[in-house]
Amino acid sequence: MNARRTVRLLLACCASLAVAQGAAAACVARSGAQRAVLLELYTSEGCDSCPPADRRLSQMRSQAEYAGRVVPLAFHVDYWDRLGWVDRFASPRHTRRQYEMAGLARSRLVYTPQFLRNGRDWRSAGSPLDAVAELSSRASIVLELGAPSGGQLAVDGEIAASNAAAEAWLALYENNLESQVRAGENAGKTLRHDYVVRRLIGPLALGGDGRLALRQQIALDPGWKPADLGVVAFVQDKASGEIVQALQRHACGI
Repeated sequence: MNARRTVRLLLACCASLAVAQGAAAACVARSGAQRAVLLELYTSEGCDSCPPADRRLSQMRSQAEYAGRVVPLAFHVDYWDRLGWVDRFASPRHTRRQYEMAGLARSRLVYTPQFLRNGRDWRSAGSPLDAVAELSSRASIVLELGAPSGGQLAVDGEIAASNAAAEAWLALYENNLESQVRAGENAGKTLRHDYVVRRLIGPLALGGDGRLALRQQIALDPGWKPADLGVVAFVQDKASGEIVQALQRHACGI
């Protein structure tokens, strides 16, 4: 092998390594000094007042001012299923979370569509960043996603909170979903959804030092679209339900 060919091979190897390292770096997200807003939407395909709220959540994908600052999630509840249309995205666990969050906030407000902003009922037509944009963080999150493989998604990282009594949660979500509704209040409509929670993992206990090493293998259903998946990690005060930090990382390595 002559010297010129050797140099070309070395350069090619270095370029490949740089691309691989760049791809790996792109799969990591880190929270900042300010607190992000976790915006939870409790919704159902059986509810005729829910589609506008679903659209509002979806529009956040294209609003640059919310990138990294607002973390949206759509929890489809199952208590509408008995009224004519079974929502395929609904889960009794989402319903339980909605009721548990109301209880932690000492509130009786449970309805659809309902937005929770950092754990509290939010019915504003304004920006979810209003009045909370400058709140400092009381926790830090690092998320690292592997490429979906073998029907699983590897999630690694670390969470650290100033309050060791806090707890951590992971939510796997999917975008670009569509349903042709054939019964119930939305019969005949085509509904589109983003940020739909597919798996909810938690609560995950922090150690006595307020830290948690994330090592999760999330099982993926065959019908889910890997390129449309992402993960949200958030830290929640156990006593009040307040969300003290949240971080989103969309799928990478596809």
